[in-house]
Amino acid sequence: MTDRRIRSRVAALGFGAALVAAATALAWLVSAGQLAPAMTGVRAAADLGAAVCLGLVLVPRLDGPRYRAELTDRAAVPLVVAAGIWLLAELARTLLAAAEISGTAVAGLSLSTLVDFAWGTAPGRAALFSVVVAGLVGALALSMPRSPTAAVAITGMAAAGIAARAVTGHVSDGVLTSMSVVVHSLAAALWFGTLAALALTVSARGQWARMLPTFSRYALPGVAVLVATGVLTALGALDSAGAVFQTGYGRVLLAKVVVTAVVLVLAWAHRGGWLRAARAHRVGAQDSLRRSMVELALLTVALTLAAGLTVTG
Repeated sequence: MTDRRIRSRVAALGFGAALVAAATALAWLVSAGQLAPAMTGVRAAADLGAAVCLGLVLVPRLDGPRYRAELTDRAAVPLVVAAGIWLLAELARTLLAAAEISGTAVAGLSLSTLVDFAWGTAPGRAALFSVVVAGLVGALALSMPRSPTAAVAITGMAAAGIAARAVTGHVSDGVLTSMSVVVHSLAAALWFGTLAALALTVSARGQWARMLPTFSRYALPGVAVLVATGVLTALGALDSAGAVFQTGYGRVLLAKVVVTAVVLVLAWAHRGGWLRAARAHRVGAQDSLRRSMVELALLTVALTLAAGLTVTG
């Protein structure tokens, strides 16, 4: 990996962290202080890390068999980094949740209290599951980075980790609502994670020309599922239309809907412009990377607001 590519990835990581912080502040403001900023930030980091892990093991399938080994090699280091971020965020989230439930500060949290939380409560067991899954993904990424078996295992574990967190959020009551939240979370993770994986691994005009149309073909039904399940989840979470403006949860939800709508408009514009230009080799790799980064930035904000919904009182 060249120094330039390393610097660009570090810069992208820093920019992403700044976006998560800004979106967390936005969620706190529109909720009128009804959410915990620290919990929102680490939840968003965990969600984004898991999504990138999922995208990195799937992205080689967007290209032909001849090029998949190269893409898998390029994804190896980012996969380890993404898994590490996911694991650290899950550990921080577990500590914050245990401290909140026990009514103590994280610094004053005893080991016995942490164990009681992890084994004795449903949120604790879900958090422990997510920690274990993130750790296993990191271990597989380090020990078998190019193994097809590891790719299948990481795909399943990342999806399971995303689903487990989804059903422990603010609206996890009711079978239909829980199913909607799980499918919605997976659809969002696939969109963000696969696009992020493209940005991290594709460096040539020809690869964008081959892979972007394939990504778009799979993303279109995924976006339809995202919108449909988002509507179902919102209907299950709100008692009335007035709650959109009268409650912190409703206002954060409204902010998320607005940002998501902007992303959908941008994605549709990309489908009509960027996609056609990339397929015809009329756009360079750097231009494609810049366009993907704009979409990823908006998706980061939307996913951070979604994380805020799970901790909004």
